[in-house]
Amino acid sequence: MVSELASSSSDFDFIVGNWDIKHKRLKDILNGSDEWVEFSGVSSAIKTLGGNGNIEDHIIDFPESSFRAKAIRSYNENSKKWAIWWLDGRMPDVIDKPVLGEFVNGKGLFYANEEYSGVPVKIRFTWILDNPDFPVWEQAFSKDDGESWETNWIMELSKRN
Repeated sequence: MVSELASSSSDFDFIVGNWDIKHKRLKDILNGSDEWVEFSGVSSAIKTLGGNGNIEDHIIDFPESSFRAKAIRSYNENSKKWAIWWLDGRMPDVIDKPVLGEFVNGKGLFYANEEYSGVPVKIRFTWILDNPDFPVWEQAFSKDDGESWETNWIMELSKRN
């Protein structure tokens, strides 16, 4: 269960298991679009690193094709921060730069500086755990170093039976 105060190695214990996922992604990212594309997926996560990490295997069913991906997470006991990497099966020899962050009062915020389609952006992952049985993940980009954000991907998870 996520700590009510600050980050700990048990923050992502909620994700262990099998999930159905409802995805929503902006059709045109960083161009003022408000048109969303919806699709489905599934994931399965296990603990690793003696409980200080986890690996989440995804099948993502984009409308045009399906692919596999992995989220790899590890917790640093010294900094009390998480690192999250994304490995996309369509580009199996490239792993994304990690987003770094923590959970505070049941909400996780993770950041990195990256490029999207040649544009420098700040990336934010947000985990919303109002109900850990139905967690929500959001990805947002900022072109102005965090002054404003465009949410471009939302995942709503529900436990698989």
